[in-house]
Amino acid sequence: MNTEALRTLAVAGQRRRLAVLGAGSWGTTFAKVLAEGGNDVVLWARRPELAREISETKRNSDYLRGINLPISLVADSSVERVLDGAEQVYLSVPSQSLREVLAQVRDLIPADVPVVSLMKGVEKGTALRMSEVICQELGLDSGRIAVASGPNLALEIAKRQPTAAVVASESAQTAAEVASAATNPYFRCFVNSDVIGTEFGGVLKNLIAVAIGIVDGVGYGENTKASIITRGLAEMTEFAVAFGGRPETLAGLAGLGDLIATCGSPLSRNNTAGRLLGQGYALADVVRQMNQVAEGLASVAPVLELAEAKGVTMPIVSQVQQVLSGTLAPRDLAPHLTDTDEPQGE
Repeated sequence: MNTEALRTLAVAGQRRRLAVLGAGSWGTTFAKVLAEGGNDVVLWARRPELAREISETKRNSDYLRGINLPISLVADSSVERVLDGAEQVYLSVPSQSLREVLAQVRDLIPADVPVVSLMKGVEKGTALRMSEVICQELGLDSGRIAVASGPNLALEIAKRQPTAAVVASESAQTAAEVASAATNPYFRCFVNSDVIGTEFGGVLKNLIAVAIGIVDGVGYGENTKASIITRGLAEMTEFAVAFGGRPETLAGLAGLGDLIATCGSPLSRNNTAGRLLGQGYALADVVRQMNQVAEGLASVAPVLELAEAKGVTMPIVSQVQQVLSGTLAPRDLAPHLTDTDEPQGE
């Protein structure tokens, strides 16, 4: 998408002051999406030197090497200044750090503004979805909370390669406001009201992507991977529906769309982590090699706890857990394994 088209959009649209907390690859990319949708965006970076680099050189060399950032995107290491006057707040921090960050900003978020989760994880210990942590920690009405998900590989989007996402909220107005702010010539947002299905789609596809990475690292071919993706989608759907999600959500951008992108790309952190496991690296070594958090690794245990509570069987995810714990050899992970040898319906 050419620069002139983006400039025209910014002039024609309604400019908003938006805050994004988290300057990793996805937080920075989404801030770029928002800025190129005609908004003034302030990005919170914990490290002052990273904030200066983003503001002064319009680069984030740690996480988006070679990508030029918009003039209307600035960064600050002061979360107070970032949130001052924000009309929407976007959260893109590691899922296991979310509660700590929310405790820090609870009294700084302007009243009545939408708070948007860009994260795809489940909190350890509580097994809460990110929107549930936000609601609990900030004491917000659920209608103020939205979640954004879909096939969102950061580097591709940062390069303005066209894609779509979905924004979910119990409030149609909140979903529409967020989707409007996050839409530009190369990034289109759809909306739905299925927060549960949308969030679990983003969480569960990470687990299947780890499985795909494992078998890829082992050297298995396309039949194995296609089988895991297909049976993995069935596991994802059964799980989400058991918790109140809608099956059509898992067949959409937040489910199948995200699953295809994450399982098929070396840009996926979860796929990369799985591939290293499949090549024989120990979990501790994989974690040390990763520049950013692979959310799927942290979500396996809480997801299986939730599944057990609802009586949902997840053979593929269970095998991923066994590989992580060292009780299953990576080459023994297979989509046809179930709890029974009896023929089962698809």
